[in-house]
Amino acid sequence: MIHDTKLVIFDCDGVLVDSESIVCRVLAEEMTKLGMPATADELDEQFSGRPSRDCILDIETRYGGPLPESYFHNTERRIREAFHTELEPVTGIHEVLERLRTTDLQTCVASSGPHTKMQITLNKTGLWDFFDGRIFSADDVGRGKPWPDLFLHSARQFGIAPQHCLVVEDSIAGVKAAVSAGMPVVGYSHNGNRGRQLEAEGARVIHDMQLLLDYF
Repeated sequence: MIHDTKLVIFDCDGVLVDSESIVCRVLAEEMTKLGMPATADELDEQFSGRPSRDCILDIETRYGGPLPESYFHNTERRIREAFHTELEPVTGIHEVLERLRTTDLQTCVASSGPHTKMQITLNKTGLWDFFDGRIFSADDVGRGKPWPDLFLHSARQFGIAPQHCLVVEDSIAGVKAAVSAGMPVVGYSHNGNRGRQLEAEGARVIHDMQLLLDYF
């Protein structure tokens, strides 16, 4: 248990909803069509935890200019369709959130994704009601992760000091942001390599979401 925690701040993609593999797969396929060969694993490593606007800038730099409208149309349509048929909550997260409801801890979401995306993914996976009214996006601040702005903004909404927050993240950018904000952070990882990277950045790493209960 991390003592004096008053607010638990959850990332969304990869922590609450198992969406990153879907997004990276679609982006890789659409980038490859435009002559930029990419793999889902490569994009996960490059884009995980970062605001979508920053990722688009990286892709445009690689493309050598503005992306065609067809790229945005195709990726948005395909991701939306895949979310509808494939998206699931992260294994064990429902149990964690139900347990948190029995405590005095407050909770919120702080994600690099836009509000419109979180409305889709959290409703689809049955998680929206856990956080309704306490959902924050990188669009709400000037700089997204790995900058600390989003986490500090989230804490200010509750009037809670950074050291009394616990961040749950799955990305290197997110862990860096939490550490920069002065907040303890638990890193959730599906694989050993990512786990070692998160640990190197200052996270306490778990590979089973239900082990998060040990920190409350």
